[in-house]
Parts: sequence; C-alpha cells; structure tokens
Amino acid sequence: MFGYLNSCLHLLFFMNYNIYKDDNMEKEIVKSVVEMSAYVFERGLVSGKAGNVSARFKGEKGDIVAITPTLKSLADLREEDIVLVNEKGELLTKGKPSSEVGMHLAIYREKPDVYGIAHTHSPYATGFAFSAKKIKRLEGFGAIKSEYLKDIEYFKPGSKELAEAASEALKTEDAIILKNHGVIATGETVKEAAALVEFVEEIAKTQFVTHVLNSIE
Repeated sequence: MFGYLNSCLHLLFFMNYNIYKDDNMEKEIVKSVVEMSAYVFERGLVSGKAGNVSARFKGEKGDIVAITPTLKSLADLREEDIVLVNEKGELLTKGKPSSEVGMHLAIYREKPDVYGIAHTHSPYATGFAFSAKKIKRLEGFGAIKSEYLKDIEYFKPGSKELAEAASEALKTEDAIILKNHGVIATGETVKEAAALVEFVEEIAKTQFVTHVLNSIE
C-alpha cells in the first residue's frame, strides 16, 4: 500500500512540475551543463566517472538545479542524462543525480548569487589537496582577498558533513580545496565555475613546477 501511495505521489510531483516548467530556460541550462561537463573532462580536470557539474535556474515554484548523474563519465553526457531536482533535492526528472547533490544544494542555499558549480579532481590541485602545501592565489580570476586558497578538512564524499563544511567555507570564497579529495568552484554561470576550476589547476601546476625548480641546486 505504501509503495503504491509513494508511486502516486511521485507521479503527481512530476505532473505538477511539467505544468510550471520553462522549456526554453531548461533546455539552455541543461545544454550548458552538458557542454561544461565535456569541457572539464577534455581539459583533464576529471577522469573516469569522477567529478560533477551543476547549474541553477529559476522555476515558477522555486529554484531548479540541473546536475550531472551519478556513475557516468562527464566526457560524453547527453542532455537526457542530466537530472533536475528542486531546492529540497526532490527529483523532477528521471535518473539518479550525483552523490554530491547535497553539497551543490547546500552551496546554492548559502550563495544566492551563484548559478553554477563545478567539482573536479584535477591532478595538480588534487596533489596539493593530498599534501601539506597550500595553493597560493595568483592574479587572473578576480580580486585576491587572501594569500592562499582556503581548504577544508576531509569528509566522506556525498556526506552531510562535507556539504555543510563546503557550503560554510564558500560563503566568502569562490573556490576551495577539499583536503584529500579535490576542488570545488562556484560562478554566476556554470561556464564561469568551469573556468575557475581550470584556473585553480593552472596555478597549482605553476606552483608545483616552481617548487621543483627551486629544489634543484
């Protein structure tokens, strides 16, 4: 009986969403998530089935988040692979969202001016994340407010603790390092978020090369 009731409620939810959705906006946002997912993969910022990308847009009944699915490579996603959820994390379309959907939603709640998020495991920046060294901020992407990129302690991927820690740290930052994990960046658009994770990787690479050269006598 409860299974039947849940199925009815789920169907009603989808029907209600379809009444109010903006098809043009949805298609544009979903397309941008697919494009930026392919971009971060092609740029070597993620590999395998790692990483996740999302974008937020306004719906008639509140915010809607388009996010990459779980257990699928960002390399060749199709528009129908992208999962839509509301601000509570309730499914609006078929599919299973990234296991980090809770982190994305928590960040959006804390940052009303953010409409795009990219989370990557790029090799140089993630190398720093697994070390005791910090990544120094360099010019090229906004004002330098502090000497180093902020990092947060390790929490299990997909956990409530990670979502809370990341969203809290990003209140005053546009990108942070997740210790022993990777990088997450925000932007006014998903394209801006993707550009920022790429920039973080580039400055990490520059600093790695600098550390190596300085160690040579």
